[in-house]
Amino acid sequence: MWWGVASALLANVLYSTGFVLEKRALAALPALNVRRPAHLIRQLLGSPLWLAGSFALAAGFAAQLIVYRTLPMAAAQALFVSGLVLLLLLSSAALGERTSHRERYAIAAILLALLMVVGSLSQKTDSIGHSSPAPLIFLISGFSLAAGFSLYVTTERRSARRHRPPTSGVEYGVAVGLVYGVSSLAIKGVSAHLTLTDPTGTALSLLASPYPYLLLITGATGLVLSQTALQRCRASLIVPVCTTTSCLYTAILGTFAFGESLPTDPLRLTLRLAGAALAVAVLLTLTTNNTPHPTPQSRQLTHEPR
Repeated sequence: MWWGVASALLANVLYSTGFVLEKRALAALPALNVRRPAHLIRQLLGSPLWLAGSFALAAGFAAQLIVYRTLPMAAAQALFVSGLVLLLLLSSAALGERTSHRERYAIAAILLALLMVVGSLSQKTDSIGHSSPAPLIFLISGFSLAAGFSLYVTTERRSARRHRPPTSGVEYGVAVGLVYGVSSLAIKGVSAHLTLTDPTGTALSLLASPYPYLLLITGATGLVLSQTALQRCRASLIVPVCTTTSCLYTAILGTFAFGESLPTDPLRLTLRLAGAALAVAVLLTLTTNNTPHPTPQSRQLTHEPR
């Protein structure tokens, strides 16, 4: 179980580093157009800095597989949101995105939430789900992806209107968070099928499940949507909103879909729920009253006819 905690913290470092590297690379690229995905991907692949960021994110994905094999999903999500601490620090140092007093207080609160969740873990009694009915996964994923795509398209149309101020990024973050929430369910499913003793059986079992196909869908669409959103808005806003949405989604629907239970001990249950609630509440407060900081790309897109 403690391997899972260490892997979650490592994933946070890799994800935060990857997002910051990608944001720096995106600042030097022309405005990305989500309606031209092939051209968008060619632009990204031509940037060595962006490739370095994507490799860091891929390594974070590998660490996340270990997390889901060793920790309950609700506890894992609370650990993942602690990555906001490093993200805010890196965004300030590498991107020049200023950290406000409220954000510094948020860092301390999320660290407290992290300690509460870690204190609620017990290797002897925590249950870890390993399977979920395929029809249920398809149903949850279908509705979630439809909602995420619809919100993104609606936000794009509003942002394209002339004389409209650029969006703060909250809508983009929620839309991408729904896509990555489905991806988290798929990662959980893949991790449950992995075994080192029977590679052939593992491959056949995975191909017969919905998870690799969901990963392909969410990986491709998440790449296109997240990069356009990250180019237009602050990383220190987009990523926390995306993380909040994805973690809430995975903690609630993932726990339900994979049949995981909460701690039965009253103290551990209180620590788990209070820590998760504190982390989510802090992230939600960070997304309110944020004044958008338009970039050259966002100003161009605001006045670009569709």
